[in-house]
Amino acid sequence: MRIEKKIFGNVDWISVYLYLLLLFFGWINIYASQYNDDQTVIFDLAQRHGKQLVFIGASLFVAFIILIIDWKFFEAFSYLLYGIIIFSLISLLIWGATTAGATSWFEIGKYKLQPSEFAKFTTILAVAKYLNTHNIKMQAINTKLRSFAIILVPLLLTILQNDLGTALVFFSLILMLYREGLSGNVLLFGLIISILFIVTLLLNKFTFIVILFAIALFIFLFSRRKKKEFLVIFAGLTIAISFVFLVNYIFLNVLAPHQVERINILLGIEIDPHGAGYNLIQSKIAIGSGGFFGKGFLKGTQTRFDFVPEQSTDFIFCTIGEEWGFFGSLIFIVVFVALLLRIINLAERQRSKFCRIYGYGVACILFVHFAINIGMTIGLAPVIGIPLPFISYGGSSLIGFTILLFIFLNLDSYRLQILR
Repeated sequence: MRIEKKIFGNVDWISVYLYLLLLFFGWINIYASQYNDDQTVIFDLAQRHGKQLVFIGASLFVAFIILIIDWKFFEAFSYLLYGIIIFSLISLLIWGATTAGATSWFEIGKYKLQPSEFAKFTTILAVAKYLNTHNIKMQAINTKLRSFAIILVPLLLTILQNDLGTALVFFSLILMLYREGLSGNVLLFGLIISILFIVTLLLNKFTFIVILFAIALFIFLFSRRKKKEFLVIFAGLTIAISFVFLVNYIFLNVLAPHQVERINILLGIEIDPHGAGYNLIQSKIAIGSGGFFGKGFLKGTQTRFDFVPEQSTDFIFCTIGEEWGFFGSLIFIVVFVALLLRIINLAERQRSKFCRIYGYGVACILFVHFAINIGMTIGLAPVIGIPLPFISYGGSSLIGFTILLFIFLNLDSYRLQILR
């Protein structure tokens, strides 16, 4: 239930100002990444910085439309929006355009549309809608399975498009379930799986299996040696060994060669300064060369001479690091983290469970994009090709992130009109 309110009367303007600040900072860095002596026109629509202005204008228009819609629309049509996006992801497998090995785009004239960017907010809406159903308890097995299923459908369809970077982002939505009571054992299980995955790649398969047997024997010797404990240890050992073989199979038969190379380089298994490792090496050089205060706007040599591929998209942080230095990068990170903390603060004050879950979902998506994108430019994460929210060049990603954020700002603006 709600009462009438003035349009924009209760919008959280702090979040809006932070969003606009990030948009502007992203645009000037895209301009810097494309700048050269022959291309100095700042509003050239033939260049990426010019096209980004169009995308920014479209995003602001979309944000305005979202804010004037009644919040009930998003809850009422959550499943329908989710279904439309799922249909779009399936359609990509038939009619999608392939770029850099990933079939993730519909070609519309000179522009491309990436449905997976919009699948993020529709998936959060669907999970929030389901968990907001009466008598739903997060501790119930059926609730966990259905929540995971809503997340896994777009995740698996994105994997089929060969877009593993975006697919990994969907895993972050599991984090929002902890606020609703999901057991920490799930997170512990995920951590163990991650460790097993990394060690499997670093060690010889049979050597690692011997180590697993030794660990299992050690645990059994220091246990009470009861039959039940033996069965648990044996089951754990069996699952771990099966996972080792599964990882080897996926690594050799499922992942694309360039993805295997990137993971091997990150783990130090391979060194390829002229091939798959080139991006990472040049990225580190660009960021490191910026020093404390940077080389200055439009004065980055690594940026101007195109040493870093994809510098206006996935590696836009290199431009920030080189031209603005450690100090400018720190300010950018502070602004972005301030937006994340603001979203969490707004989510926590919601009277509606649906709104709270959606808010935490927004924070999870933005945080994972932010952490992985910066991590891959400095060598702390594999190069998986995901954009830096509100900063990287791209229409689908910018409009998708704008919708993601402004749906929540719409929900929050009705907070005082929603009865508990």
